[in-house]
Amino acid sequence: MSEKNKYTSDIELSIVIPLYNEAESLAELTDKVHEAIGNEHTFELIFVDDGSSDNSWAVVKELNRSREKVSGIQLQRNYGKSTALQAGFEKADGHFIATMDADLQDDPFEIPEMLQQAKEQQLDLVSGWKKDRHDPISKTVPSRFFNKVTSLVTGIDLNDFNCGIKLYRREVVENIYLYGELHRYIPFLAKLEGYDRIGEKVVEHHPRKYGETKFGLSRFMHGFLDLLSLFFVNRYLQRPMHFFGTLGFLFLILGGGINLYLTIDKIFYGQPLGDRPLLLLGVMLMVLGAQIFSIGFLGELIQKRNEKQQKPNIKERV
Repeated sequence: MSEKNKYTSDIELSIVIPLYNEAESLAELTDKVHEAIGNEHTFELIFVDDGSSDNSWAVVKELNRSREKVSGIQLQRNYGKSTALQAGFEKADGHFIATMDADLQDDPFEIPEMLQQAKEQQLDLVSGWKKDRHDPISKTVPSRFFNKVTSLVTGIDLNDFNCGIKLYRREVVENIYLYGELHRYIPFLAKLEGYDRIGEKVVEHHPRKYGETKFGLSRFMHGFLDLLSLFFVNRYLQRPMHFFGTLGFLFLILGGGINLYLTIDKIFYGQPLGDRPLLLLGVMLMVLGAQIFSIGFLGELIQKRNEKQQKPNIKERV
């Protein structure tokens, strides 16, 4: 988003919709969005085609010609939902940015209410909660477990992190960057940047009308791995010695303690050491501890070198 658009855009709301092989639903979804938003808000509708193999992009181009306020981005290949959302965020000009899925399961009529909630409660982000889901049990049960664990780890009291329909203040999406599978953790990414006024709204969830879901059970395993990675990077990126140094120091102490015990056993009690596996364990722990400690030290050097290149997120100027 350009600095010019940031300050001069008269568009109140941008609606970003990533899609993958959803040609059948796009025209109906466009009609519903126009009906839901109406003339109460100035808005734009941005479709991001994430490398569809059907005629989704042809439908988007036709909608761009025949309907007002519709634009689109076509990605070269299927990069994933996070990358598609990031592309849409960079194109969006609205003061608020809403996201929703293209499969007609999300209801566009929820967006004006979410916008009103964000304004009235001065929220940075409003996340949808699909309290009554029209999905098979193979999705709902793992999803509940995933949301409970994510809420516990992140400290954010949300019931549905992975709900596609959300609304953000513009500055939130300008200060986060999505890649991989991080779209599941946008509330956490926002919180890390200081945008912690996060609300939730129960939203209607419709049965899937066309096609089939694009996500399998493997996404939950990938999601947990992303969560662990994100949690680790956030906690130790600027102080790697706190993690590697502590772990290395513990290994050194443990290995040193074992070797001290064996030394005392040899000197005072004459016990042989050459055939004792415990000696190998003690030496291995000390070597491993020294290596881990060195990784932390190198991490600190790299971090100090990069500190001058880091730009803080400035909340306000006067």
